[in-house]
Amino acid sequence: MSCLDYFYFLLSRKDYSASQLRQKGQEKGFDNEEILEAIAQIQDRGHQSDDRLVANSIASAAGKYGKSSVKRKCLQKGIAGDLFEQVWEREISENLNSEAEKLAELKAKVMRKYKIGDWKEVDAKTKGKVLNYLQYRGFNAWEIWHQWQTESEDE
Repeated sequence: MSCLDYFYFLLSRKDYSASQLRQKGQEKGFDNEEILEAIAQIQDRGHQSDDRLVANSIASAAGKYGKSSVKRKCLQKGIAGDLFEQVWEREISENLNSEAEKLAELKAKVMRKYKIGDWKEVDAKTKGKVLNYLQYRGFNAWEIWHQWQTESEDE
């Protein structure tokens, strides 16, 4: 089995960083030049990417673990700290934009559903229904309510 075939075998089971592949190749007894050449071919074909590995680690840890925990796991896999920071900033900015869009869609849906024109003039019964609606879906209802009220004041 060649080094390239061995790496394809490993990557078919799970994602590995380039550093982990290099270590696995050395443990298997392959020549260092052959290892580097195989890693370069795999990366050129898009089958291995440290960038993608970090992004997947961040996505799988979302809501469960913090930045330091995810960074520690990536460093253990041999991924450079500066690469982690670049991917972290990119992923966080993308998630913030998508969350803002989702909240805007939710606000429009709530306004349609409960026929709300102005957030200052909502009666107590409707306010209770909206808060229950938000809480049932896992949101901090009071925080979102105050955010929407301040947005309507700003407009």
